[in-house]
Amino acid sequence: MKSEKRAPMVSVVITTRNSANTLGRLLKSIKQQSYKNMEIIIVDNNSSDKTVEISKKYTRKVYNFSPERSAQRNFGAKKAKGEYVLILDSDMVLTTIVIEECFEKIKNPSGPGQSQKSKIKIGGVVIPEKSFGRGFWAKIKSFEREINQGEAYFESARFFPKNIFWKFTGYDESLTGPEDWDLPQRIARIYKIERINYFILHNEGSLTLATLFKKKFYYGLSVHRYLKIQNLPIFGPATVYFLRPAFYKNWKKILLHPLLSFGMFLMLIVEMVGGGLGYLFGRFGNG
Repeated sequence: MKSEKRAPMVSVVITTRNSANTLGRLLKSIKQQSYKNMEIIIVDNNSSDKTVEISKKYTRKVYNFSPERSAQRNFGAKKAKGEYVLILDSDMVLTTIVIEECFEKIKNPSGPGQSQKSKIKIGGVVIPEKSFGRGFWAKIKSFEREINQGEAYFESARFFPKNIFWKFTGYDESLTGPEDWDLPQRIARIYKIERINYFILHNEGSLTLATLFKKKFYYGLSVHRYLKIQNLPIFGPATVYFLRPAFYKNWKKILLHPLLSFGMFLMLIVEMVGGGLGYLFGRFGNG
């Protein structure tokens, strides 16, 4: 990228917890970015493996903070010196031009040839994801992402101007899981959310139906708060996966891959049951 020294700083905030198996690959991908004016901020949550040791090979800004991912992200954003913040999970890998494209999207939202006055203020940028991992269920998760690519209920913004991030008070620390959608949705009430065409690669690892069930149960614990904040119905695309339009828009692709499609719908049933039980327990069990 040209004029890198004059380019605004981007603060990359990464939350970790026992992330030694994936973190190194993410940090290498950040160092290989075409956009160079960056700082890396790692906020760990009491890891017992070599996460902190790996982190310190790439940045001096390594902190310990808890209790949950939303609080870690906000803590990291408070430490950020950049004009922009990019929020990442430790199991991700960036393709080489991602940060540059995010910056260019915010800098030139209307494209070349548009007057400055006509440009719409961008409050966040969505970076689409592609999954990879080991085993059958990782392939299924990758297929699900492919089917839902470009859908607002499935993708969420991760790149924000820092002043707008804090104008909306950052992530809601009462949410774990739904906070990914909650903040961009609040921002979108005033500002435009854009999307780039370059990908984050998401390392799913070795998935099982049991781990997917547990993850959705845990995320489901705060879904009742998210639905209330966003004034969303209990039964909608955010909670009932089979109501998502992408499954019907992409019916040909689903029919062309019967094994992947069968696995995807089985996985979705397991995740819905897990998320539904989490919702009930969070709503009526412990508030």
